[in-house]
Amino acid sequence: MRASTRVIWTVSVLILAAVSEAIFPLPFLPFLPGFNHGNGAAKAVKPQPAAAVAGKGGRRGGGSMEAQTNWGGKWELFLENSGVSGMHAILMPVINKVQYYDATIWRISKIKLPPGVPCHVVDAKTNRIDCWAHSVLIDANTGAIKPLSLATDTWCSSGGLTKNGTLVSTGGYNGGANTARYLASCDNCVWEEYPQALAAKRWYSTQATLPDGKFFVIGGRDALNYEYIPEEGQNNRKLYDSLLLKQTDDPEENNLYPFVWLNTDGNLFIFANNRSILLSPKTNQVIKEFPQLPGGARNYPGSGSSALLPIQLYVKNPKVIPAEVLVCGGTKQDSYYRAGRRTFDPALQDCARIRINSAKPRWKTEMMPTPRVMSDTVILPNGDILLVNGAKRGCSGWGYGKDPAFSPILYKPRAPRAKRFKELQASTIPRMYHSTAIILPDGKVLVGGSNTNDGYKYNVEFPTELRVEKFSPPYLDPALANMRPKIVAAGTPKQVRYGQFFNVKVDLNQKGATKENLKVTMLAPAFTTHSISMNMRMLILGVANVKPAGAGYDIQAVAPPNGNIAPPGYYLLFAVHKGVPSTGEWIQVV
Repeated sequence: MRASTRVIWTVSVLILAAVSEAIFPLPFLPFLPGFNHGNGAAKAVKPQPAAAVAGKGGRRGGGSMEAQTNWGGKWELFLENSGVSGMHAILMPVINKVQYYDATIWRISKIKLPPGVPCHVVDAKTNRIDCWAHSVLIDANTGAIKPLSLATDTWCSSGGLTKNGTLVSTGGYNGGANTARYLASCDNCVWEEYPQALAAKRWYSTQATLPDGKFFVIGGRDALNYEYIPEEGQNNRKLYDSLLLKQTDDPEENNLYPFVWLNTDGNLFIFANNRSILLSPKTNQVIKEFPQLPGGARNYPGSGSSALLPIQLYVKNPKVIPAEVLVCGGTKQDSYYRAGRRTFDPALQDCARIRINSAKPRWKTEMMPTPRVMSDTVILPNGDILLVNGAKRGCSGWGYGKDPAFSPILYKPRAPRAKRFKELQASTIPRMYHSTAIILPDGKVLVGGSNTNDGYKYNVEFPTELRVEKFSPPYLDPALANMRPKIVAAGTPKQVRYGQFFNVKVDLNQKGATKENLKVTMLAPAFTTHSISMNMRMLILGVANVKPAGAGYDIQAVAPPNGNIAPPGYYLLFAVHKGVPSTGEWIQVV
């Protein structure tokens, strides 16, 4: 082979490998021309010893360097009694308090309404009242609990945050199914409830934030349609049929709590059961149908989990900003039927990714270390993914899950394909049906809930769980503490406009920080329930400059370009040095 031809052939193969995003790891090199050196035998690539800092990563990571640790994380008991089992959870902006609520139908919890708050009248004819709280605000730092009053039933509801940080909760059970509820983010705020706000009953539905900050809600039991949530105090009466939900509604349902992600073009990626579409919220037309994901059911009661992988932005962004969806775990199509007859099949063990803006999108599948169903997916501040909670057999439902998945799994989406998964330190508390997990500003993950019982029951296989834990991911390894930046609040804005250049000032006692190893991320708080993290969204911002300043560095970052990329509202802002994140600071995109 002529030298010029050999060079062209080699470069072509390398480009193909890069585009394939590490589908073929380094061992493919022996097949390149010129790799053999005289003896006719392919020389193996000599493994490199582990170092304090890894070399350049995958394409999505932009070549950033990452601190290395073998630390498997740490569990700590945060609360012995949360008062309310954490069936639904969200971190409230600015006040750093976590909202937990479950269901009012049981008329029981482990915390009473405070003095001066009237009991809820359940039945005026019999004078039956409910004096238990079914909603609590938990201080993420101190653990202080404030019980709140809820009148409508929030069992299996949905939620999201407005641009001003108010929680909007939709749907639920019976009289709560058509309800929209509002809880502003303040220490003394109370729930406002509007029982007729929605046109359809929304039980097991999904709520998604739109580019203008308004909300879309889809699905629910016997609700094969979607609608747009009206302004507070108003009622909606207009419904749109969903052919996707009709076509994926099998005998076990398996299409409740569909996964919904706002694409970078402003359209909605909607996944139900094993199929997915791209829907325009402007025209209500289906723009694209994606290939079916084989293997089984991914939505309730199949209950896999999903994430929109972190969106990489630049100082100057391309016209089409890539977006990639991850779906992990689930069950066989008939697992719910079989669990009802006390046969608990192994959960699915695969994770699949799809680039939804690709001209020819296709699923790329890889295997987790263990099967998982009912897990929660949490995007960490450095862009890694944590899979936590759930079971290895069965499915969602009262007593339908077995074999708890005690060990979280860390997934590194930018790592080479064969090196993305790692099992971490196991918890000792089973987190089964109705568990939740959310990220906190300090980078820890708050893990709570688990109630696979119809009511609050304790003398059973998996008791109603009121203990709350915090999990420290590997980046909180004490050995990496000196690599952790600290955002200087006084040198960082509290609000930014779309496309704005702004400075993030950090204290960091490390030399040699550059645009390649000092990043800025923004993370939208997720509303988490039933293994679905609604509106969870991470942006890796474009960085124009990093320069030494005082006890650290000034980072010049660029705010997201528009609402398609980042709907208006509150985000946690992190500085990330070699994969080690700072504590997050609240920033509002306006």
